Amino acid sequence: MASASEQFAQNLSFGTFGKAKELQKRLLFTLMVLVVYRIGTFIPVPGIDMAAYSQVFAAGGSGGGGGGLLTRMNMFAGGAVERMAVFALNVMPYITASIIMTLMKGSVPSLKALDKDGEQGRKQINQYTRYLTVFLAAFQAYSIARLLQSQGFVINPGPFFEATAVITLVGGTMFLMWLGEQVTARGIGNGVSLIILAGIVAELPKAIFQTFNLNRTGSLSGTLMLVVIVMAIALTVLIVFVERAQRRLLVQYPKRQVAGGKMFGGDSSFLPLKLNAAGVIPPIFASSLLLLPATAGGLMVADGPGWLRGFLSLTGYGSPLYLTLYALLIVFFCFFYVPYVFKPEDTADNLRKHGGFLPGIRPGARTAEYLSYVLNRLTFIGAFYVAFVCVMPEYIISQNSNIPPSVAMLIGGMSLLIVVSVTLDTVAQVQSHLVAHQYEGLIKKSRMGRRRKR
Repeated sequence: MASASEQFAQNLSFGTFGKAKELQKRLLFTLMVLVVYRIGTFIPVPGIDMAAYSQVFAAGGSGGGGGGLLTRMNMFAGGAVERMAVFALNVMPYITASIIMTLMKGSVPSLKALDKDGEQGRKQINQYTRYLTVFLAAFQAYSIARLLQSQGFVINPGPFFEATAVITLVGGTMFLMWLGEQVTARGIGNGVSLIILAGIVAELPKAIFQTFNLNRTGSLSGTLMLVVIVMAIALTVLIVFVERAQRRLLVQYPKRQVAGGKMFGGDSSFLPLKLNAAGVIPPIFASSLLLLPATAGGLMVADGPGWLRGFLSLTGYGSPLYLTLYALLIVFFCFFYVPYVFKPEDTADNLRKHGGFLPGIRPGARTAEYLSYVLNRLTFIGAFYVAFVCVMPEYIISQNSNIPPSVAMLIGGMSLLIVVSVTLDTVAQVQSHLVAHQYEGLIKKSRMGRRRKR
């Protein structure tokens, strides 16, 4: 049986949306930010011979990273890597910095104390994350500048170009990070996730066109194209089904007698636990960490020892070791990140304070233990689901060298996971704003009715 809020949400209409002025302002602000982001992906870094760079990139990428790795970076950046734009680094340095700070919060006592210090402590941790983002972005930007110079893509190579490229790329990353924070605070949805989503969605029409064009010219067989389409549809259906899957725990509230002998309470509700509570964070974290060796390799491999080149080839995009590390990191981050999303101790304490309990489970510590038990079982299933969705297409691509990058992007499980998950979360936030607006309208009507009676 649907709850009252779910029944209320089903009655939403376009008329309700037309009256929700605050929601319209948030949506308009979010769209404006995404337009600014798209404009930035077309502004190139100064000093680069774009004709030579575009020719080599179209042929499969320039040395160091490999075509597949460049294709993935280009997908996240909305085509900015292909054009070597000011947003070429995208928000990946910020995501990597967030990973490092999250890991350090569990091991460094001072950061752990700041995390428990409320809003002020979290602001300080966010400030440390920004400083670390600048450092990582500068390191990656310098690596890119050195790599561009070594490949002959720079018109006037030298320290001036390196400084210009570093300042431009770092500034682009910090500007995107600020835009993402503004969307989270004043728009709809998670700003960083929406920026990544916008980049992927912007590249999808191009990938679809290239796929059909390859089939028309005979470079891609009709059978392989059919397999790609079926796989993309099947993965999308699987992702939608699992992302909406929940384990609902029954919560009951006891009856209580108040003055006058009336009985109140005795209601029941559900505590929903998502099958994939971590969302798209684990694969994004894993990809960000696996990009670091390739970035370092682009800086050192030209003059580095043989063992370094061998290590980079073993961990290169699509290699067995790369796919294994990718799957293990996804599983690890699923188990690591879920406790930050859903804290059993806090949930059990809130249920106890409001008089709620799980049937057959004592309130307090026993409820927290039971919630942890259920959450671990769900996370186990969700972690392997995310690893399968993200790694399986990568394995198929690595075993079929005839699959071009555009086709690989269509069946890339991570891109589909991000598109579906972020879209569902954003739609849920829009729906919650509409429901809140309806509640506010009902409250205003009830107050006006009382005034008229008086």
